[in-house]
Amino acid sequence: PICAECRHDGERDDMAGKAEEVTWEDQQHICAFGRFNTRLHEVNAELKAKLKMVEDLEEASNELIIADDDSVRFSVGETFVTVDNDDAETMLQAQLDEVGAEVTALEKEKKEITSAMADLKEKLYKKFGN
Repeated sequence: PICAECRHDGERDDMAGKAEEVTWEDQQHICAFGRFNTRLHEVNAELKAKLKMVEDLEEASNELIIADDDSVRFSVGETFVTVDNDDAETMLQAQLDEVGAEVTALEKEKKEITSAMADLKEKLYKKFGN
């Protein structure tokens, strides 16, 4: 049988040239590893973007502290609204908390994916070697 996800045909040639049979369970492990790897790349990209957002929000917060103005223009969606500095600080902190929670969730997911990949890798190496 051919695994629909990874199109693996069920056999693998090792270095000695003999065929090692790949069971349906092996195919599922190989395909799952591929899916985890794809998701890991997605999570890493999302995490990088969120960490950049945290950095930008912290920089904006620092700029707000040293600003001489009583009010600032604050981005809400695609528009800017004028708000008092205190309100802007509150809004920035809320955004920082939200993005921080997203970063924590992504880091947790990354750890879970990495662990699952390590388990699958161990199972596959036991059967097929390098």
